[in-house]
Amino acid sequence: MAKRDYYEVLGVPRNASEAEIKKAFRQLARKYHPDANPGDPSAEEKFKEINEAYEVLRDPEKRARYDQLGHAGVSGTAGGPGVDFTDFPFSGFGDIFSEFFNMGTSGGRRTVRRPTRGESLEYILKITLAEAASGTTRLINVSRIEECAVCGGTGSRPGTHKKTCPICHGTGEIRTSRGGAFAMFVSVQPCHHCGGTGEVNEFPCTECAGEGRVRRTRKVSVEVPPGVDTGLKLRLRGEGSAGVYGGPPGDLFVHIEVEPHPQFERQGTELYTDVSISYVQAVLGTEVSVPTLEGQENVTIPEGTQPGSEIRLKGKGMPFLKRNARGDLHVRVRVQIPTKLSKRERDLLTQVAHERKEMVLNKKKFIDKMKDVLSG
Repeated sequence: MAKRDYYEVLGVPRNASEAEIKKAFRQLARKYHPDANPGDPSAEEKFKEINEAYEVLRDPEKRARYDQLGHAGVSGTAGGPGVDFTDFPFSGFGDIFSEFFNMGTSGGRRTVRRPTRGESLEYILKITLAEAASGTTRLINVSRIEECAVCGGTGSRPGTHKKTCPICHGTGEIRTSRGGAFAMFVSVQPCHHCGGTGEVNEFPCTECAGEGRVRRTRKVSVEVPPGVDTGLKLRLRGEGSAGVYGGPPGDLFVHIEVEPHPQFERQGTELYTDVSISYVQAVLGTEVSVPTLEGQENVTIPEGTQPGSEIRLKGKGMPFLKRNARGDLHVRVRVQIPTKLSKRERDLLTQVAHERKEMVLNKKKFIDKMKDVLSG
């Protein structure tokens, strides 16, 4: 396939300045970078084509040969000596790829920073057991970094733009050479004037102080599904901090904490609660009102119920997450034994004991025996 004109690829005229070529490259590279277009092979091919064009047009010598002879004049130079750049896979873009990813180059070329994904945030959301059972929608306040609305993320005041650093001439590097007896040594350091960016912001945005991003507190709606439990993590994509240099925003991870309930103990989808009855009610049976998630409900306690028995209410527990089903409510029966009895209560129970031929302590005879011991 015939290669397109490099000026056409970058969308600049043939008399474009070096600054115009760099600006066009940065805009196109950000738009078609594979990180911003995951799974799109056409974007990757476009990105390769943009890099190839920029590799030639930014170099005065290569550009002059290209203007004279076209593609034939720079054949084998765009991707390295004797190699066609377009044959490289995505992981082998060479100098251009390193340049885009904020790596210094050996040729003193300008460092272009890579679009970086924004920071992901975490938030702890406490909800009640009732909200966990029915699901809920909560508005939470999230403090995050956002793109500056005044400058659009450029860091410069509206109507202005950053200029090429006059010290490093846009390379972002300061090179110092010193000769030895047998070799020449070159040291490379980030430019102190521009901080290694290759650009100088003479008119920084007053809103963000030239950072291009500001911290804001926003209200974010969180949809909590029924059946959640402590430890569950909800992921809200794109609700984290804004990306850098055109990168996508991070995510917001909401950690669920279900607060303890005064009447219910939860074990997964099963709920447990206690109900207290007297020993007479346990023997004869009774009907009591027990709490459920939907309110009070009458439950029959059969006669002869033993202490610690459980009565299961089907479908009265917690819902299963993402399923149309619920667990059960377990009512644990606690039998209260009185510590003091009236004389009539004791006489009645003694008669019952005699009827059942069961031996019980005769409190009166015990007291009389103690008096005889003390008097003797």
